[in-house]
Amino acid sequence: METRSYKEIFAMAVENEVEAYEFYKDAAGKVKDENLKYIFDFLAKEELNHKALLQGFIKDESKELVFEDFPVYDVVQQKEEKKLSTEMKFVDAIALAISKEEEAMELYQGFADRSKDPEQAKIFTELVKMEKSHKAKLEEIYVNASAVEAW
Repeated sequence: METRSYKEIFAMAVENEVEAYEFYKDAAGKVKDENLKYIFDFLAKEELNHKALLQGFIKDESKELVFEDFPVYDVVQQKEEKKLSTEMKFVDAIALAISKEEEAMELYQGFADRSKDPEQAKIFTELVKMEKSHKAKLEEIYVNASAVEAW
């Protein structure tokens, strides 16, 4: 696969990070619980960092992306995408956010697994760890809030 194709995938990942940022920022503004507000603000800031990192890969023409070749089937793009929104029922929105964090983990793990450059692989492995942390935080919120409406 050509570098340009990876950059297109990174652009899609940037869009996903922006969607997550907007959701977490909106959620932080809606929830009344200060602990939830703090968690959502934290997650929003992390998503902005992920966006910046991915944009760096896209914009830096001097940095060659080095991956093993693998097919891309665009299966994810074929399914109907639901957009995160605080207009959704709280637990449904958290469940969808968990799913999206998991998708990001899988994407970044795929890049880490196929990276030929160890430093590049390390960056993607760190992104996987961050997304895993986000997923765990959201799962805790989901478990604690499944019987309560937060907004």
